[in-house]
Amino acid sequence: MLSPPPLPETALTASPEGTFTAYDPYTGNVVGRFNDHRCPRNGICILGNDLFAASHVSPEARAGYVRIYYWWSTSCTQSVPLPEPVAPLVASVDGSFVFSGGISGQIHSVSIHSGDVIRSFPVHEKPVSCLAINSDGSLILSGSDDGTLAVLPIFLLLDASFNTESRYSNFTRFTGHESPVTGLTTGVGRSGGIMISSSLDCTCKVWSLVNGIHLQTVRFPNEVWCMVLDPSETELFAAGVDGMIYKRRLKVETRKKVAESGKTVVWGGMHGGGVVAMEMLSYGRILLTVSENGEICVWEVESGKMIRGFGEKIGGVSGVVVAKGGGGFGKRWVGSGECGGYGGGKELGKAVKEVAEIEKVLKGAVDDRSRAISKLESAIEINDKMLKLMLREAKAIAKYNDSNNN
Repeated sequence: MLSPPPLPETALTASPEGTFTAYDPYTGNVVGRFNDHRCPRNGICILGNDLFAASHVSPEARAGYVRIYYWWSTSCTQSVPLPEPVAPLVASVDGSFVFSGGISGQIHSVSIHSGDVIRSFPVHEKPVSCLAINSDGSLILSGSDDGTLAVLPIFLLLDASFNTESRYSNFTRFTGHESPVTGLTTGVGRSGGIMISSSLDCTCKVWSLVNGIHLQTVRFPNEVWCMVLDPSETELFAAGVDGMIYKRRLKVETRKKVAESGKTVVWGGMHGGGVVAMEMLSYGRILLTVSENGEICVWEVESGKMIRGFGEKIGGVSGVVVAKGGGGFGKRWVGSGECGGYGGGKELGKAVKEVAEIEKVLKGAVDDRSRAISKLESAIEINDKMLKLMLREAKAIAKYNDSNNN
């Protein structure tokens, strides 16, 4: 029996063609759906306890957007237009900012509170394929379709006044792979100074995060589409086009364990398509993998056995994220009037729906107040101009009178 951790977890999958679908990974039950999006690969991230964000590409206008969703609403609550189509997303540690990678190689920073694009920073020569933030939230990591990697301080994307003319001298940018980069992650504890990248060149590479020096290459039989590092930072899990799950130990404790640690363990035969995303659950005890056709497998890390398989075979899956604490599904309103996920009931669902309606009314009131303030500011500005004009005329009259008297 698979027991969930003390804090519930929700797996949220995205699709370029269908809806977002949220699952309880310990039962396989669907706890929520969200609509109205076309989310490309790696284009989803969690924003604190109440929100998540997703990239949206409009095929008709070839425009890009970042859309913000509340967990308890089926449709997006805010859509921020961007200068170009974007794909990968990552959020700041506090959830106040979202960073998106564009097809031009630029990274765009968006303020969640204001809905404004703070700045667009040129990083790569080809489309940005993946983004990550290091454990302390001070660095942005990016990978590109041209195989390059970049590490830059997060303040470069939050300070709109920073000079971008000498763009390549302001951060570390280096050639990492022979093919597009598909994923990035960093260590947290003793490995906080490393970065791991995966690529379609069938490798995962370990780098020094400080200076970009290559430390180790792990080669796999096929193209790698996704990877994750376990919480102990000793084992790397990777998967890709062949649908197999590969586990590789990264650290060598003693010389006697060199041969053992160099082996790649294979879990396979469960996915009917390529694995496009994976996440760790339950403090590293569980591995969740998602295939391109929507199949989800839950694995016990210690034994390597698949515990459960579920999901829906849909047109395609572009990514998965895990929301700690249930992603707000203890209070989410589902269309039937009940709360999905981890508890609740009709009364709580009704209350949440009423809260959402109140928020809508309050938003209208705020908009009315904003318009009123704008009109008042315009009136003050006009009045100020009139006073200046009257003062100028009064001075002219006084000067004329003085000249006549003399």
